[in-house]
Order: sequence, then structure tokens, then C-alpha cells
Amino acid sequence: QYSFKEVFGTLVVQKELFDVVAKPLVEDLIRGKNGLLFTYGVTGSGKTHTMTGSPGDGGLLPRCLAMIFNSIGPFQAKRYVFKLDDKNGVDVQSEVEALLERQRREAMPIPKTPAGKKQLDPEFADMMDVQEQCKAAEVDEDNVYGVFVSYIEIYNNYIYDLLEEAPLDSIKPKWNSCNTPVRNADFVPPQSKILREDQNHNMYVTGCTEVEVKSTEEAFEVFWRGQKKRRIANTQLNRESSRSHSVFIIKLAQAPLDADGDNVLQEKEQIILSQLSLVDLAGSERTNRTKAEGNRLREAGNINQSLMTLRTCIEVLRENQLYGTNKMVPYRDSKLTHLFKNYFDGEGKVRMIVCVNPKAEDYEESLQVMRFAEMTQEVEVARPVDRPLCGLTPGRRLRNQAFREELSRKLELRGGPVGTGPEEQSAAELFFQNFPPLPSCELLDINDDQTLPKLIEALEQRHKMRQMLAEEFAKNVLAFKTMLQEFDSSVTSKENYIQGKLSEKEKTITGQKTELERLEKKIKTLEYKIEILEKTATIYEEDKRNLQQELENKSQKLQRQASDKRRLEARLQGMVTETSLKWEKECERRVAAKQLEMQNKLWVKDEKLKQLKAIVTEPRAQRPERPSREREREKPLPRSVSPSPAASVPVAPLRPRRSRSAGERWVDHRPPSHIPTETVLQPRVPRAVTVDVPSERALSRCDRYLLTHQELASDGEIHTKLIKGDVFKTRGGGQAVQFTDIETLKQESPTGRKRRSSPPDPDPDPGADSEWTDVETRCSVAVEMRAGSTLGPGFQHHAQPK
Repeated sequence: QYSFKEVFGTLVVQKELFDVVAKPLVEDLIRGKNGLLFTYGVTGSGKTHTMTGSPGDGGLLPRCLAMIFNSIGPFQAKRYVFKLDDKNGVDVQSEVEALLERQRREAMPIPKTPAGKKQLDPEFADMMDVQEQCKAAEVDEDNVYGVFVSYIEIYNNYIYDLLEEAPLDSIKPKWNSCNTPVRNADFVPPQSKILREDQNHNMYVTGCTEVEVKSTEEAFEVFWRGQKKRRIANTQLNRESSRSHSVFIIKLAQAPLDADGDNVLQEKEQIILSQLSLVDLAGSERTNRTKAEGNRLREAGNINQSLMTLRTCIEVLRENQLYGTNKMVPYRDSKLTHLFKNYFDGEGKVRMIVCVNPKAEDYEESLQVMRFAEMTQEVEVARPVDRPLCGLTPGRRLRNQAFREELSRKLELRGGPVGTGPEEQSAAELFFQNFPPLPSCELLDINDDQTLPKLIEALEQRHKMRQMLAEEFAKNVLAFKTMLQEFDSSVTSKENYIQGKLSEKEKTITGQKTELERLEKKIKTLEYKIEILEKTATIYEEDKRNLQQELENKSQKLQRQASDKRRLEARLQGMVTETSLKWEKECERRVAAKQLEMQNKLWVKDEKLKQLKAIVTEPRAQRPERPSREREREKPLPRSVSPSPAASVPVAPLRPRRSRSAGERWVDHRPPSHIPTETVLQPRVPRAVTVDVPSERALSRCDRYLLTHQELASDGEIHTKLIKGDVFKTRGGGQAVQFTDIETLKQESPTGRKRRSSPPDPDPDPGADSEWTDVETRCSVAVEMRAGSTLGPGFQHHAQPK
């Protein structure tokens, strides 16, 4: 479940969507504030339809244009009164300059901007909604307005101007009869535009075509002309899938009228330039579903990368807002976010329309889209817009219009041209009207002598006045001529001064142009360096990701090794337990064998006692004479079948040994499973360090190494092997052992000898009994090992009488 400010169903009409989402943005535009509107969603969810509309039902874009021109229609300035510069600013021109600009543009052989009264193209005429007259509530009637539109697209992270006049269509090249593209030498691919920052730190596209429009139809025709150049392609998800982000920019320039309410105020500081950007984002999609290959795959990768950058910027803004951090927002990672950096910093209101397709195949991607859109609602950036103070009386336009209407009404009543009324009379006429009236000139009597003298006197007075006026007029003319000459001389001096200043200004302008060219070259160089650095940063990021992946693999490998080690320890612990149980059973078996052996010895003693008793109880005459010692010595002694109970030590072939110095020390390694034996001959190691597990510290302190190894023979006895070796240092600073000799200690039980198969003599010979019982007779021959024997004891020996 996700929460949004407004949710529209499948049957919502375009007007309802416009009233809720886009109408407040248009009202802010007319009030001088910026706005940004996104359509965002999965491919095929209806973003372009929401923005453009369908025949008979226009979308958000034509409705925004209609509302703007319905609101400012009677207050629009004449064409070219507002003139955009190349630095994201606007200048204002006088009526005369605008007229000259219009005449110059009409004389140029370029396609003119379509007129508002021209017959509409039937392809989009149905989208223009002329029945609904939607207007803004607050429009400053003392201002004049101008509307400029531009249309760009962001394709593969490059910016292209869709209104630029290209010699050939770069998207649809010509094909010959062999179905191969024709190489045209006149073909010039569209040039990518560059983003720059103006003096107010706002981002804009340099060299972008901006068209001044005067009606809704004219503006939408410009949009439709650029829409035909937009990059679309057929994918598995959409027959006409947008492969680029399109941005339709509406700029509204407004400037106040002068104090008379007649002409535009010629002050650049009083101009307000607001902007509304309508963005149709390309759809987020998975390449494994679109089956994209080649260019389509690269386009999808760039689309997903730019949308991911947009998500990252929103997430960083939200984190900075929630936790009070000051992390850098990665606007420069994508042209889309870099262009609208000012909006995210608070330079205008941002609205987003999320289009959702209820297809089951789009379920996971729709969840991602709605999760991101819900998170964007938590980001709030606001900054007040300071409007310049005009200082003029409001209502100037209406007063001027009322004055003109009243003046034309009075002229119609008088029926004469302007300037014939009494208020327009000259000063001389007023002066002559103040003269005393002439006396009556009618002579009724021949003798009347008063009328003519009075008339003559009045005429003489007027003549004198006329002469006085003529003299005064001549004086005034002379003074005026003098003043004109002085004025001419002053004008000439001022012209010379102005010429000098102009020449200085021209030199300054020339120097500034040179400096501008140098700075532009420097900017291009820096942009190239920035591009290289961005590529290098991308490479480093890729290396970083690879190293992180390798580190994760190594960590997983170490974890596996640690788990293997723990399993091995558990296994060894089990083996130790099993071996302990085995040796316990072996000890029990040996104890039982020893008990059986003791029982046999007791039985033998009983037999001997019985024989001795029989000898004692027998008559003395029947006893045979005991043979002498010498005769017994001469008697050959039968060799015992069983080996000597003494421990025999087989020695390995002789190897060259190190000299045994007095300071030689041994490492006596006896494993924890070592079982001590009860043999008379025990291995004795002088100056030994006894350890259970060999360590580097013990090896570094000793010169020789001895490993005691025990194993169980087939007859149930324990064989002990003493494995000897030399300790030496390795090149890497460690210790190594080289085995040089093996000694074997073997223990045998005397009860294991073979018994004679013949039955015992019922009448034993006393001599035989004496041989059995006489220890001295049985041990009359000793076996001695010669020192230095290479075959070991038992192979090279000699016998001597005792």
C-alpha cells in the first residue's frame, strides 16, 4: 500500500487531471514563479498520452497553453518587443525597434513562425480544446506579456534541440534499392547542446531555439513539429516507446507599462521571466523483458541510469532534510538532473504524475515506481521569489484606455481633426483677440467727421503695435539664431566628445569580445576536462565496485574456510574421542591378556611344584646323577623360538648427520594421543622442549626435532616410531623441518611364542628339568650389538660364553 496526494482512476478525464495538477503551476507561471511537471512510470503506462492527449481530448500540454493565452491574450506585447539573449535573460525593445525587427525578419528568406489565423493541421487540430475557456484568477493588467517556447530531448545523456532546422532527418536516413543506407556527404548529424549556468545560478541550454508564439494553435504547432523529430522505437513492451526524455519549456516574459500606461517601461530590471517545464520521461524498463539489443540496449541503459540518478538526488535531498545533513546531491551525474538542479534547490514548484499500468507483468517495476514516488512527497524545498518593485500607480492601462475612448468620442462630436479647438490656438491669435475692437466704420451722414478719425486713430495704434511686435519678433529671431548657433557649437562639441567616448567604448567592447572568446575557449577546454574527469570517475567507480565485489568474495571465502575449520575441529574432536575409547578398550584387552598370562605363569609354577614334589618324594637311589657344569656347557643349547624379550631397535640407513655440539637442543613433539609404555628401554632426549603441538616459537629455539608416533600392530602390540629431523630457517623468516632418521621401538609379549606340537614326555628327564629351571644354564650365551652397525640390532652380532 502506498499513499499519494491524489489518486485518479482509469476513467478520469483530462480536464479533471489538469485542474488538480497543472492549473496551479500555470497560475504560478503568470505570477512570475517557475514550475516543473514530470510524467513518470513504466514503459507503456500512458505518460505521453497524459502529456499530449488524444484526438478530441487534449492532454496537459495543450490545456496549459490554452490557459496561458486565455489569461494574457489582451495584454500581449507586439512581436519582438521582448527579445531573449543567449544567456538565459530577456531584453525589452521600444515599439520602433520592434517594428524594424519585424520588417527585417519578414524580409529574411527563412520559414516564418506559423500565424495564429492559419488553417490548423488536421493531425492535431482535434487536440486543441477551444470550448473550455480556462483563465487565471490574478493577472496584472498593467503589464505586457510575451510567450516563448522551446523543445529539447535528452537522448543517451546528450541534449538535442528538436526545433533546430537540420538539412536532413538524422533519424530516418535514406535507403537505396539494396536496403542499405545511403551515405550522403551533405548529411550533418544534430549537434549536442551544452548546459550552462547564468548569472542567477540557473541552468539553461545554450544555443537552443526559442520561438515567440502569440496563440495556442501556434504554440502547439511548434510542439508538434518537434514531436515528429523525437526518437521513438518499437520494443516488446510498446510499439512507439519513447527512447528519450522530452522537455517542453514555456517562458513567460512580463514587463510593466510606463506612467502613462501606453508604452513598455524600458528598464531591464523590471522584467520578470518565469518558466514552466513539461517533462515526458522515458519509461523505466528491464532489458530482459524488452529483448533489447544493440542501440536499443544502450538506450535502455542510459534511460535507466538517468532515472536512477533522479532517484538518488531525491533520496539525498530527503536525507538532508530529515537528518539535517549536508550531503552533496549528485546533480551532475545525469543531464536530466543537472538541467533541473534549480527546481530541486527551491527555485520553483515540482509536481510529478505517476502513471501505473495494471498489467501483471509490470507488477515489480510498478512497485518500484510507486515506492520512489511516495518517497518524493516527503521532500519539501521552498524559497520566496523576490519580485522587483515597480513604484508606478496601478490601473494605468485602464485609465489610458478610458482617456483615449473619451478623446475619440469628443472628436466624433466636434467632427473635426485634433487641434482645432480653442485650447489648441496659438499665442499670437490669443494676443490679437485681446486687442480693443475696431470702431464702427459705417458712414451714415456726409457731414460725419468723427467716425473716420476714430478709425484712423485705432488703425494707427494697431500699426504701432504691429511695428513694436515686428521689432520684438526680429530681436527674438536674432536671439534665437544666436542661441541656435551656440546650441550647434555645443552639439558639435558634444558629438566630438561622444565620438571619442564611442571609440573608447568600441575599443573596450573589442577587448571584451576578445576576452569573451578566450573565456569561451577556456570554457570548452574546461568542459572537455570535466568530461574526461567524469569518465575517469566512472572508471574509478567501476574499479571500486569490482574491488568491493572481490572483497565480498574474499570475505565469503574466509567465512567458508572458518566454517570448514570449525567442522574439521569438530571432526578431530570426534576422532580424539573415538581414539580415546579405542585405547580404553585396548587397555582393557591388555589387562585381560596380562591376567591370562599371570594365570599361565601360576599354572606353570604349579606344574613345577608338582614335579619338584615328585622328585622330593621319590627314593634317592633312583635319582640320576646331576650332570656337571662343564658337560652342560658343552651341550648345545637349542635356540629359543620366541625372540628375546628385550626391545630391539631397527635403525634406518645411515645418513650424514650434523655434528652434535654441546648447545644442541631438541623439540620433543608428543601428540596428545601419546600413550606411555611400561618398557625398560625408554627414549631419552637431552635438553628437550616437550610440546603437544609444534609452534614457531619452540622451533626457533631448537636445532633438532623429534616426533613420537605410535601405531597398533596386527598382533595387538604398540609400535613406537621416533622420527628425527633437523630444524633450519627458511628464506621467508619461518622455520622448516627436514626429516633425517626414523627409529622404531617394538614391544612383544613372551606369551605369544609358539608352543611345541609334540606331547610332553610323561617321564621327564631330570636334565631337561634342570635346563628349564636353571636360569644360569639358559642364559649362558649373550647377544651383543656392535657399534656402528648399518643393519641394526639382530642382524650383525656375535656370541660369547658367559
